[in-house]
Amino acid sequence: MRLRVLIVVCSLFCAFAQERVVAQVAGVDVLDYEFRIAVDDASDRIEGETLITVRFDRAGVERLTLDLVTAAGPREPGMQVAGVRENDRTIRFEHAADRLVLHLSSPSQAAEERRFSISYGGIPVDGLIIAKNRHGNRTFFGDNWPNRARNWLPTIDHPSDKATCAFVITAPNHYQVIANGRLVEETDLPGERRRTTWRTDAPLPTKVMVFGAARFAVRYEGEVADVPVQTWVYPEDRDDGFYDFAVAMDMLRYFDNRIGSFPYAKLANVQSKTRYGGMENAGAIFYNENAITGERSNESTVAHEIAHQWFGDSVTEADWPHIWLSEGFATYFAELYLEHAYGRSRLVADMAEAREAVIRFFRRSPTPLVDTRTDDPNQLLNTNSYQKGGWVLHMLRGLIGDDAFWIGIRSYYATHRDANATSDDLRQAMEQAAGQELGWFFDQWLYRPGQPKLRVTHGYDAANKQLTVTVAQRQAGAPFRFPLDLDLVTGGDVRRERVLVDQAEHTFRFELDRPITELVVDPDVALLMELDPAR
Repeated sequence: MRLRVLIVVCSLFCAFAQERVVAQVAGVDVLDYEFRIAVDDASDRIEGETLITVRFDRAGVERLTLDLVTAAGPREPGMQVAGVRENDRTIRFEHAADRLVLHLSSPSQAAEERRFSISYGGIPVDGLIIAKNRHGNRTFFGDNWPNRARNWLPTIDHPSDKATCAFVITAPNHYQVIANGRLVEETDLPGERRRTTWRTDAPLPTKVMVFGAARFAVRYEGEVADVPVQTWVYPEDRDDGFYDFAVAMDMLRYFDNRIGSFPYAKLANVQSKTRYGGMENAGAIFYNENAITGERSNESTVAHEIAHQWFGDSVTEADWPHIWLSEGFATYFAELYLEHAYGRSRLVADMAEAREAVIRFFRRSPTPLVDTRTDDPNQLLNTNSYQKGGWVLHMLRGLIGDDAFWIGIRSYYATHRDANATSDDLRQAMEQAAGQELGWFFDQWLYRPGQPKLRVTHGYDAANKQLTVTVAQRQAGAPFRFPLDLDLVTGGDVRRERVLVDQAEHTFRFELDRPITELVVDPDVALLMELDPAR
């Protein structure tokens, strides 16, 4: 996800700050959702039927609890459930306090699958954005991140429970419908209506299950490794949108070659009403409608969202404190694409800017990257998850080298594709690729707040032709451990030295025939640190 204004996020989601998250229940696993949704132009009310296939891995389960926002009254926004069936048999349910509790017809058996049908309707409070677009035309766009699917879809609304899904959308026939997966059906119905079905065979977290209905101009860009690439934009923005999103072909090719095969049936870039700058919905990325400029000014956002298809969508964080495995990955992999497209100098400049942002954020909020102190995922949409997460990957790449880095990334993706992962899963993949223990690296950068604050001084002993460089760590707490590059500049000559710093103060000695004219600390912007000028 790419935010338009990061500072505004928490206020946008304040209604969710106190919500409990229904995570995956032991022994209960949703395998598939089929969302049958009817929309029209007469009102913002939707009529829904959701078919849910659930596997029970243990005996004795008597209830299934789903997330679904409750309407306060018959005419109030929210959802009202009309009935629930289990394997074609009517069963009891309770729907209150945004929880839908299904009472099973009999206790579950181990290794058993059951299919439930939930009939409901109402006006979505959030999650499905029904509004006019910037050209005054009515549109419908799902916008589920992080736990807003519950506003219009009965689900286990947590990234730990992934499932395949289908959207069967009935809408007036002047709308075109886009959703996750592959197009299965388009059928015209009586009354100038059309039924459109999309299905994905790859399991998804609910945060990226969506459909969109609007008047679109659609272009089929081509294929990369047999994956169709599409652009869906408002007809009024046809030329600008087609130009802006044409870069997706090169981006998909870059990531596919380096990470592993694209996980979904298609890649569609879609102009939408999402509140974010971009939202990484699986195989159908939604971009804010104003991101279309005709100047490719949002190229980094497009790269960010496409990178999310591998990291965040296919390899999904097991729980919200590990959200950097989504946002930090997308941030850094967008930078890797820009480095590929525009050269090393682009990466260096962007990482320097990101470093300053991380330092500023730490001064305001001295929290670790993996932050377990909040249950609200919106509070985790911050500089730590994005820029610091990207910096951790940047330093890891520098520490173990390009070859080991990419081997580890490909292994991590292959192992956890279509599943969930934690930061420790990433550590294990990288240790195996690098052939070295990396617990210290992950501990200090993920679970400890802040970064080194360095004061670097130097002196030259002419008698012994020896340069001394002293690196002192001035931050609070224990010293960090890190490699540090130094450029020793003498006239037109530059000598690169790499030292390992693991003490509060460490002096290094180098044999030199003459004094240096300049000492450049971290010349390639490879270390997340704050440089404290010597006094």
